[in-house]
Amino acid sequence: MVRTKVCGVTNEADLRAVERAGADAVGVIADVPVETPREVAVGDAARLVAAAPPFLTTTLVTMPDTPAEAVDVADRVGSDVLQLHGDFAPGAFREIRDSVAAKLVAVVDAEDPERARDVAPAVDAVLVDSVDDSGAGGTGETHDWAATAEVTATLDAPVILAGGLGPENVAEAVETVRPFAVDVASGVEARGGQKDHDAVRAFVANAAAAGERIAGDDAEASGGNRTDDDRTVEEVSS
Repeated sequence: MVRTKVCGVTNEADLRAVERAGADAVGVIADVPVETPREVAVGDAARLVAAAPPFLTTTLVTMPDTPAEAVDVADRVGSDVLQLHGDFAPGAFREIRDSVAAKLVAVVDAEDPERARDVAPAVDAVLVDSVDDSGAGGTGETHDWAATAEVTATLDAPVILAGGLGPENVAEAVETVRPFAVDVASGVEARGGQKDHDAVRAFVANAAAAGERIAGDDAEASGGNRTDDDRTVEEVSS
């Protein structure tokens, strides 16, 4: 099933809306060198992360200049996942991953598939986004999903799809790319970084429905044959 992440949450009311919608993850943005209404202070990011319920995965999105800066802000915020924008080499990503408790996600430009292949072995997941000249996401622009699907099929790491997604197009994106997860920020906003709670619910529901259709199609294509992954807990335990 496809997972969903709502990014750029700036307040606890929006955090609760993400939780109620049934999203798998929430993202807070801190310590970035670009202008965005979604950025919060590092201390506020830590407070939002601490306020999240146990089964909502928290993600810090940041743009450090060095591995040491990445480790420092990750330690200060304490999120479950660290999502990094920046031109780090695979070795630097490995250094960061070895130094933080969080899972590590590398953001790559959808127009640079070789970059995705280079960094995938060094991180826990790759987020494919439409990025601007500064390397930041949140552009609200889609990219070539068919091309991204081809790249996704070649990567060893899970792929998170971002870039111009919203309630109206996330189902098509999921069915085209078949990513591990989808990520939305501006596509579910009312104004100035504040989330539209109805849009958040619709995004999560539409992504989940698309994932269910894919699962049903795959089951039908396989003739309903079960694999080891389909066994129940009781069967595995016996």
